Amino acid sequence: MEPMSAEQLTAEVVDRLDGTPNPRLREVMQSLVRHLHAFAVEVSITDEEWMQGIAFLTATGQKCDDVRQEFILLSDTLGLSSLVDLINHAGDVPGATEPTILGPFYVPNSPERAFGASMVEFDDGGEQTIVRGTVTDVAGNPIAGAMLDIWQNSANGFYAVQQPDVQPATNLRGIFRSQADGTYEFRTVRPQPYPIPDDGPVGQLLRDTNRHPFRAAHLHVKVSAPGFVGTTTHVFDAESAYLDSDTVFGVKGSLIRSFLPDADGELVCAMDFALRADS
Repeated sequence: MEPMSAEQLTAEVVDRLDGTPNPRLREVMQSLVRHLHAFAVEVSITDEEWMQGIAFLTATGQKCDDVRQEFILLSDTLGLSSLVDLINHAGDVPGATEPTILGPFYVPNSPERAFGASMVEFDDGGEQTIVRGTVTDVAGNPIAGAMLDIWQNSANGFYAVQQPDVQPATNLRGIFRSQADGTYEFRTVRPQPYPIPDDGPVGQLLRDTNRHPFRAAHLHVKVSAPGFVGTTTHVFDAESAYLDSDTVFGVKGSLIRSFLPDADGELVCAMDFALRADS
């Protein structure tokens, strides 16, 4: 009897998955096996490297807890999170604001704030900034009452959720509503580049592959309105470092904006959002 080949082994594993009742699960698992086996063959993975991979995945799981998801961090730094975003949203209606990844620091139930109000509850010397713009449909018609859920980091580079003993829990977080003409406005501080948590296996992998852990400076925005498909997106600072090497591959050119002083010398960032109808 001839020894089994790699191709025969792969085919046997795929065949055994033929009986999977859920057709989508069957498709995903069979494709996963084909690609995973092909990867192992392509790089001629050794016993030691296989064991190192198992140890890495074990350490990744052990780093997860109620407030940290190391596997999502791994997905982000491998570009998988951004790829999933592209697969699911690249065909959106032209003119709609491009989405990007949620990120690990979103906290629901931010406080509702009035038009033009400040999100700053912790003064650490950040540059005072006004962010304003209009929420419209893809044809440019204003959307009244749209909800903008905003969060960002402080001048020290940390989000409030990362410093529960330093920053108030709702610092630099807020929900704002667009007015009858679709306009919104709020006050904040200029966001800063920051490193993703790199004290775990994902951080070590970045160092081993000669990559930095930094994200370009940005605001996070979730925009939604009845009758429209909401979007989760960013507003990137045009002068930020790391725009061309954002460690989670989240930067999109259409989301980069300038922070420019107005007549009073206060920084202003203008960003409009366009939502597609929920058909």
